[in-house]
Amino acid sequence: MYAIIETGGKQYKVQEGDVLFIEKLEAVDGESVTFDRVLAVSQENGLTIGAPIVSGATVTAKVEKHGKGQKVVVYKYKPKKNYHKKQGHRQPYTKVTIEKIQA
Repeated sequence: MYAIIETGGKQYKVQEGDVLFIEKLEAVDGESVTFDRVLAVSQENGLTIGAPIVSGATVTAKVEKHGKGQKVVVYKYKPKKNYHKKQGHRQPYTKVTIEKIQA
């Protein structure tokens, strides 16, 4: 059994026990979060696809930790104009473990 959920503007295919690194959520470590934007659910009897979401379907996950990804260096440069600018960015994430899929 798997489900396709949407969170943080991205879509993820999840199964029970999966570990995901998703866009940062406002939740405390150890707290349980519920994703209600379920786009599709696959069960033994077939695939249920929502239009746009499956009504009554939820995915429950547990927040493991928060953190930041690896640094991405942004370097802007214009030749012969004495212009250069260096910036760094670390995207925050939330690590979650999928506990239960209800459909």
